[in-house]
Amino acid sequence: MTRGVLVTGGNRGIGAAIADAFRDLGDEVVALSSADVDLADPTAIARVVDSAAARLGTIDVLVNNAGLVELGSFDDKSYEDWQALWRRTFDVNVFGAANMTYCVARHMVERNVRGRIVNVGSRGAFRGEPDMPAYGASKAALHSMGQSLAVALAPHGIAVASVAPGFVATDRVADMVTDDVRRQSPFGRVAKPEEVAAAVVYLASPAAEWASGAVLDLNGASYLRT
Repeated sequence: MTRGVLVTGGNRGIGAAIADAFRDLGDEVVALSSADVDLADPTAIARVVDSAAARLGTIDVLVNNAGLVELGSFDDKSYEDWQALWRRTFDVNVFGAANMTYCVARHMVERNVRGRIVNVGSRGAFRGEPDMPAYGASKAALHSMGQSLAVALAPHGIAVASVAPGFVATDRVADMVTDDVRRQSPFGRVAKPEEVAAAVVYLASPAAEWASGAVLDLNGASYLRT
């Protein structure tokens, strides 16, 4: 059965690989970019979800992939810049994802859709990001949101799960992927976008309902949490 899939940040990198993976299954995909919607704007989110639902007929799967990544350590920011960085990051990575999830989940509930919501988090939520503390904290919040909503939305037949990738070979972080970063994994490399996409496709599948609430590590054994 063809599903309607909405992917945020779906025009490049991991998001583009995710969108392509669903298309390869025969699903109809709306892949949003920052040009399509400002995730810091709740009104814009409601509008774009309505538009996607009209285009797709129904939204069966939401992938919250879009995320703001800015370097900003404690040592190189003024107090004012520090506050602004945290606001920008949480406006997109947490509040934007929360509002997108609300609007799509409301659509699913009203149409009795047994949907899937998959969040793209980060290894940094567990390992820590000293050069990007706001980013790491926002992804920890995203994981927690997913687990809370997995419980809240289960009575509606909606499953929610997250993936937590380490470094992935994309243009956006190409300058950060050094030999030292590659050596963090015993495989001696970073992930391919298609590897993250494969995990997202599984978690969005009908077979993965019992994985609701999970946070799946995708870091090539570069960080092992207990």
